[in-house]
Amino acid sequence: MLNNIFENIKINKQDEQFFELLKSDNIRVEKIVSNGQSSPKDFWYEQDENEFVVLLMGEAILEFEDKEYSLKEGDYLNIPKKIRHRVKYTSKNEPTIWLAIFY
Repeated sequence: MLNNIFENIKINKQDEQFFELLKSDNIRVEKIVSNGQSSPKDFWYEQDENEFVVLLMGEAILEFEDKEYSLKEGDYLNIPKKIRHRVKYTSKNEPTIWLAIFY
């Protein structure tokens, strides 16, 4: 079945939106839509899975304990499991669309 990654994009300044695109025993693919959201102060993700993330639209800053990355459209990162990270910033005037692959 043909689908489009940019379908169902809605502006929601209150909550990020998560769309599960694919899931199997070893991999999960999500589309995440942010509209100015960021991680709460002093909150860190420290996941049990590796995460490969691609920024498809917008801008974002991912913060790690010892550095941060400013991402623009087309940028991607591989985040190994158990590495503490947080979303410091996402675009406030347009949706930020992420493709996240958890493995």
